[in-house]
Amino acid sequence: MHAVALAATDGMLGFELTIATEVFGEDPRYAFAVCGPHAVRVGRFRLEPDHGLGRLATADTVLVPGWADVDADPPPDLLEAVRGAHSRGARVASLCTGAFVLAAAGLLDGLRATTHWAHTDVLAARYPRVTVDPDVLYVDNGQVLTSAGKAAAMDLCLHLVRADHGPAAANAIARRLVVPPHRAGGQAQFVPAPVPARDDHPLAALLPWITARLDRPLTVADLARQANMSSRHLARHFRAATGTTPLQWLLNQRIRRAQELLENTDAGIDAVAEAVGMGTATTLRRHFNRTVGVPPDTYRRTFRS
Repeated sequence: MHAVALAATDGMLGFELTIATEVFGEDPRYAFAVCGPHAVRVGRFRLEPDHGLGRLATADTVLVPGWADVDADPPPDLLEAVRGAHSRGARVASLCTGAFVLAAAGLLDGLRATTHWAHTDVLAARYPRVTVDPDVLYVDNGQVLTSAGKAAAMDLCLHLVRADHGPAAANAIARRLVVPPHRAGGQAQFVPAPVPARDDHPLAALLPWITARLDRPLTVADLARQANMSSRHLARHFRAATGTTPLQWLLNQRIRRAQELLENTDAGIDAVAEAVGMGTATTLRRHFNRTVGVPPDTYRRTFRS
């Protein structure tokens, strides 16, 4: 029986811990154990581990759940146990910000990895030997795997089951948990584009004006004229407020609107393309696939099922 050990310590995130428990702890094909040095606090809850961290050394798969404070150093005994399991050949997977534990243990050096989109910049800056990809749901390097934030932990856990026992086994678990059975790891994290929070921000009136006109052709000159500023000045404000250019932000909004229409309406791809200012289904498919990582038709099947 495949032994799965979840590394428990103070500072874990309960959501990812629960996901791992639901996927592996309820499946008779896995011997699942929560392993920690002592009783630990998980948010408002107190958790009693089944075994000490030493049990990680005998596991086939080690899961490291989300880490609440990415600025805090992981406990040395946790790092030692994770390194030891990895050196003995265990498959090691992090869920959400658990990637910070794997990076601190040196397991991600020279590898591609991901974590919650809100912390990818921090991970990349702190561990420059890690190639951080903020635009995927999970990364499978074989013996070491990492997932993006929150629900992406479910995608990685189902991916592990699929690798171990095939699609039918993963699909059965997905049906039990009422989640999509498969979202490809290369699919983009669904990150909403940031908007200024202050009413007095120079873009505060412009952004709602744009989102109300996504079905129309809009240029940078149009946006600058509406904002009563030069195109160069507009670009500086956009970069400071959203981290991207006016046209890229506009494209992201069109894609987000397309996602909403695909999820909530029966409109055809041509109609969706027209409604979001893409013109044709071919143009929508090209931009949607490049941004989201899957075609519009696949996205609709996944999120309407």
